[in-house]
Amino acid sequence: MKSVSFFFFSILFCVMVWSQKDHYTVVAEQGDGIFSLLRKQGLDPVEHYVEFVELNKDDLRKGSQLQLGMSYKVPYSLDSFKKTGVRVDMVDGTETSLFEKELSKMSLKSNRLKNAVYYLLIENHVQENSGFLQQMTKKLAADLMVQGAQIYVLDMMNSITAQEDTVDIGTDKLGQCVDAVNKRYLKHNKKYQRVLLLRLKNAVDDSKMNLAFSHYQNSGDGQRFADNLQGVFKKHGINKRGEETEGSSIFEDKSTLFLAKNLLPTVTLLTLDNNSESINGEQLHIRVDNKRFAQLLGNGILKDYADLEIED
Repeated sequence: MKSVSFFFFSILFCVMVWSQKDHYTVVAEQGDGIFSLLRKQGLDPVEHYVEFVELNKDDLRKGSQLQLGMSYKVPYSLDSFKKTGVRVDMVDGTETSLFEKELSKMSLKSNRLKNAVYYLLIENHVQENSGFLQQMTKKLAADLMVQGAQIYVLDMMNSITAQEDTVDIGTDKLGQCVDAVNKRYLKHNKKYQRVLLLRLKNAVDDSKMNLAFSHYQNSGDGQRFADNLQGVFKKHGINKRGEETEGSSIFEDKSTLFLAKNLLPTVTLLTLDNNSESINGEQLHIRVDNKRFAQLLGNGILKDYADLEIED
């Protein structure tokens, strides 16, 4: 009898916990309608409209109108932009949404990348004008999210510095990045997953910068990803510098090799630098514009994914 009672209360407890977790509440603000409120929470209003109305049917005026200052239940959803675009703290593993105010202007354009996960690693070696890399990464993340992708951004500014030029110095810090990415890789183990390491080697000014793509020499997937990205920049008339090669170069520095050997998903490196002599292999020359830069990267990522689908 005791075992039956225990089983019953266990089921009841699980139901209560689940019911508490299926939604959260927000307060309707001036000008809010159901569509705008859902968008501000990162949700597709078309997909979640009926569920929202059902959750809040007793608090809606005329069946569909929100009341100013009233609290409304918003369904938790894994497809919320608050969930599909997050910044990961490499120390404690916590996730925070990449976007807040911008959510009201974001809407799903397609599901082309619904089975794709991208890890954008920011490695910034300078403090001046560091906003360029942050802004460009957020723009790229948004462009991929509205195509259905899951995006994780890991800021390595405090983990790798220009002075840490040997693997011994940075192993522990790099290990935090590896742990954070690999845990999420296992969570999404049936999906297409790629790591793009964005490395800024010196300060950004208003002129042009040199960029180069590279991959791990033992990774065919990494080479294809790098070559697809590089190909899009070439196709759009980005000037070339240095000796032209058949494709992207290979990793040479110790920190990137460490990541390539320990991360589960494929890694590709994009290096940005004002000094053309510090980049090996073929270089492209691009004017500094984070919106245009993010657009070209996004196009390359879409091309790489489309090529994979064709092969499959």
